[in-house]
Amino acid sequence: MENSTPSAASGTFDASGFWYDVTAEERATEVLNALRRYRQAEKEMRERTRTSMKMGETDLAAIRFLLRAQRAGETVSAKTLSEHLAITTASTSVLINRLVKSGHLQRHAHPTDRRGVLITATGGSDDEVRATMAGMHARMISAAENLDADAARAVTEFLREMTAAIDVTDQ
Repeated sequence: MENSTPSAASGTFDASGFWYDVTAEERATEVLNALRRYRQAEKEMRERTRTSMKMGETDLAAIRFLLRAQRAGETVSAKTLSEHLAITTASTSVLINRLVKSGHLQRHAHPTDRRGVLITATGGSDDEVRATMAGMHARMISAAENLDADAARAVTEFLREMTAAIDVTDQ
């Protein structure tokens, strides 16, 4: 019968018979690998959501942005949407037309600019996004609620540091 060896990550006895500690680099690699797996799972979830809602990535990003703005009591113009999505105004017009036609967005006259138009997501869009993502959101909230206060602070600080690390432009 072959000896089973506990993983190096556990910091336990290895096959060579020596006790050893996991190095900081090994811990960091394990954390970064877990973060990569999370990002991949999130990417796959977004693809499933887009498929379920029969939308492209930019369409769903537009709806999510508009829903967040509406919850915050903010208004969104086509120009603001274009800037947020980093697409041309022509592409934004095509996107808005498509999502208005499908019943996901509405155009409204701007209250102070006669030529301006504001864009909002419809209640049906909000319902569809919530229905599509409700189970996943509940599982994510549950996982976060399982953290004690110290762990929650540590995770939050780590994610802030990771965000700052990748926001730096090296060129």
